[in-house]
Amino acid sequence: MSFRAKFIVSFLALPALVGSANAQMPWEGDWTVTVKGNVGVSPKYPGSDELRAIPYPSMSLRRPGSPQRFSAPDDAISFGLLDLGAFRAGPSFRYVGSRKSSDHPELTGLRNVPWTVEGGAFMEFWPAEFARARVDVRYGFRGHEGIVADFAADGVYRDGPWTMAAGPRLVIASRDNMSAYFGVSAAEALANSTITQAYAPDGGIRSAGAAASLSYRFSQQWAATGYARWDRLVGPAADSPVPKAFGSLNQFSFGGSMAYSFDTRF
Repeated sequence: MSFRAKFIVSFLALPALVGSANAQMPWEGDWTVTVKGNVGVSPKYPGSDELRAIPYPSMSLRRPGSPQRFSAPDDAISFGLLDLGAFRAGPSFRYVGSRKSSDHPELTGLRNVPWTVEGGAFMEFWPAEFARARVDVRYGFRGHEGIVADFAADGVYRDGPWTMAAGPRLVIASRDNMSAYFGVSAAEALANSTITQAYAPDGGIRSAGAAASLSYRFSQQWAATGYARWDRLVGPAADSPVPKAFGSLNQFSFGGSMAYSFDTRF
């Protein structure tokens, strides 16, 4: 029986298991835990030509002896609840930092966009061992409150301790997402000393670009990864006065991580 099936069976049988000291929950047992220290450098806000560095931790779990799946560094945080080998699907999340005029004087008069937690789901398909296609659709809570869809394709090449990957990227966003970062109301245009015209973007393709990563595994415990990504704002985002006045249509990001894996028992 698969791990997911055991979880469902155990959940349905939970009342009968309560009080049994010897009953084992499906998450109990041996696991390989991978913890990562990451540093990402990306635009200070969508459309900006200035960069900021953000350190953050991450973690993943797998059964001991099972191969560690390839995951691109720019993937959203995700959990493969459905895993059929060549096809995976499950929930996904991404954190987006705030955009405040108090932090960016050039944005004086423009709306502040609070930090956002995007939640949704992903699907991933491996038509071959060296090729991956992924789509990730999320909705923003608290901040932009719009829909964002990430499309990615990667060619993955493994050679001993090295793993190299590269492929195109495409981002589609709803009108609410576009308006939050690239829209300018008439009142905002009057309040800002540089932007003189209002702009109301539609939804559509927000950016197109490419990403590449390189990983090296020093041992079973330690591994390091570096990556770089380029996105070109297109469509409604490219027509916005925000990147034209204060930033760039070319959006660059890069970073690296150090991972440590160990076995434990829950």
